[in-house]
Order: sequence, then structure tokens, then C-alpha cells
Amino acid sequence: MNFNDSLFPMRLIPLVLLLPFLAGCGGKTVNNKADIFRPDNLVAWCIVPFDKNERSPEERGQMLERLGIKKLAYDWREKHVAEFEEEILVCRKYGIEYFAFWGEHPEAFALFQKYDLNPQIWMMFPSPEAGSQQKRVELAGTALMPLVEKTRLMDCKLGLYNHGGWGGEPENLVAVVEWLRSNTDAKHVGLVYNLHHGHEHISHFQESLQLMLPYLLCLNINGMNKDGDPKILSLGKGEYEESLLKIIQDSGYNGPIGILGHRAEMDVEIALTENLEGLRTIQAKLQNAL
Repeated sequence: MNFNDSLFPMRLIPLVLLLPFLAGCGGKTVNNKADIFRPDNLVAWCIVPFDKNERSPEERGQMLERLGIKKLAYDWREKHVAEFEEEILVCRKYGIEYFAFWGEHPEAFALFQKYDLNPQIWMMFPSPEAGSQQKRVELAGTALMPLVEKTRLMDCKLGLYNHGGWGGEPENLVAVVEWLRSNTDAKHVGLVYNLHHGHEHISHFQESLQLMLPYLLCLNINGMNKDGDPKILSLGKGEYEESLLKIIQDSGYNGPIGILGHRAEMDVEIALTENLEGLRTIQAKLQNAL
């Protein structure tokens, strides 16, 4: 039997059985674009202070387990400091990744070392007044350098977080990240972008996203109306999120996606559930359009 003859049995295998194997050997499957919106890639964000029911860490863990959300970005107020350690233990109990921490706090940072955690640290940065753009970038970067060094030692990524103003503009976020990487070798510094703090970017979101893409650590999505009226909406209840999510899907971004519970007037489980349902509806539309 020659070499060609030895391959003869392969000819008997129906092509349909080979397709999964061939897809895994190179390229992407047809539906791969929407993988970033899969449940295990979603991060619950703004669910601690913005919960009408003021859940305990244990109750929050149970809620996330019910919803099937596997990642938590932890925001807090002073009254939550006493619960920092319990929150970490509850996340471990329910198999939830303690994905990110808002701002900085010495007690939290000590606990990260104790439990060998390396969450992303999300931080707004100042919008300094200066005569030139170059100087403003330098001043903002210099102000961040102590936290840059601290997060480097902690082996945590530092995500600069858009929250309006000069420091919330994509080109300024990118400029500060690049300045820090050039001047402090801060390869662990990136950025976190929130749709709900970027209504003024809707008209040029595709260009802004491409600019941010090399440095993007997490992308938090939200229902979007023109001019932010209202600012916080559930996914699927706004005018623009379907088109924005298509841009995200097509951009090549493959990182985590945050969904908001930022609705202090309601039970945060309802807010998250509305977002999950809206996301599934939008995702189905995007899949059908492929």
C-alpha cells in the first residue's frame, strides 16, 4: 500500500464530521465573533453601593451564582471596608473571580497579598490644567506614578478609567497610558472604557475603540440614548447599544465585558437580569446578521 492508499479510509468520513476538526485547526468558526458576550466572559460591575437591598457579601455571592456570572469588579464605600475579606472568601466559595477593585485601599491591598490575588485596579486620573496637551499628559502620568509602581509590585494590572472630562476622552486615556509605558516601562497599565461615561463618543465610537484597543483591559456596556438621557439604561432599552455592540463584536476586541448594576433605585439583581436579557436579545440579532 502506498502513502496515498493509506489515506483511503479518510475518504469515507462524511465531511460534516470533519468540520469541527477543521475549524479547530485554523481560522474561526462562523459564530466566533460573538464569543466575547458569552456568560463566562461577563463581569458584574457597580453592584455593591448601587443595590437598593444592600446585600451582604454572602447574599451577593448567592445572587451571582443564580445569575451565572463568574466575575466581579468590586466597587465600595467606606462602610464596606469591614467586609473586604468576607467578599474575597465568598467569591472563592462560589467560584467567582475577584476580577477588579475600584481605586486603592491599604486594607484591600494587604488582603490581595494574603490571598494571592491579582485583580485589576481601576482608577480615574486627574485632568490637570496646563498650557499644552503634552504637559497635561505628563502631569497626569506623573500623578499616577506611585500607583503604577504599587500595582507593578502587586502584579496587578492598572486600568485607567474614563469618567468624563479631559481624563475621560479616549485620545487622552491612550496618551497617558503611552506616556506611562514609555517613561516607566509600565506594561501592566491599560485602560477601562465605560459606554455610560461616553455618550459624547457615540458618533465616532468605532474610531475611538480602534484607538483604545491595544490597551483595553475591560469594556463596560450599557443601554445608550443620545445625550445620556437617562444616563443609565438596561441593555436593549436604548437607541444605540445594538450598533455599538456590533462595532465591539467586529473590532477584534477579545477581553472581558462588564455589565452594570448601577441602578440605586432598584434591586441590583433586577438590574443585572434586565441587562442579561437585553444582551441575549441583541446577541441573537447580531448572530442572525452574520
